[in-house]
Amino acid sequence: MIFVTHVIPVNEPGEPRLDRATVWEGLVLKANNALPFVPIMTECKVVERLGDDRFDRDICIRDDAFRERVTLEKPYRVLFTRLSGPILGTIANEIEGEGDDMQLRFSFALVLAGTPGNSEAEETYAKTMTGDYIQALTATRNAMRRIAVDNAA
Repeated sequence: MIFVTHVIPVNEPGEPRLDRATVWEGLVLKANNALPFVPIMTECKVVERLGDDRFDRDICIRDDAFRERVTLEKPYRVLFTRLSGPILGTIANEIEGEGDDMQLRFSFALVLAGTPGNSEAEETYAKTMTGDYIQALTATRNAMRRIAVDNAA
């Protein structure tokens, strides 16, 4: 199993200040259409609404297709549970703290289908995936900042 968690500050000196509502709005936008937030994703389409806080979406990352169930836990967490595809498991996007101490945490616990745990193949894939997710975390925060600036204009 591949497990990674990474945290970055939401608010930094010299950058647009984001409040919890703006960060939450960004996570909801990302859940519905991750393309502006996740550079390696090439497809993201909501395929079924299961309620106000749950839906299924189809995504494509590095030519791999997945179906994910998205659960919105307002106002602090979005969970993505992989229902199908070559990598199964759970991804969490979380808002932690408040004000200037607010942080954005992305975590994942995933299993690479057909690959033994703790194998060299799993480790190699984990390194690539970790870099991709850290890049997505930073890109998500940057997209939230752009949205905040656009909304203020």
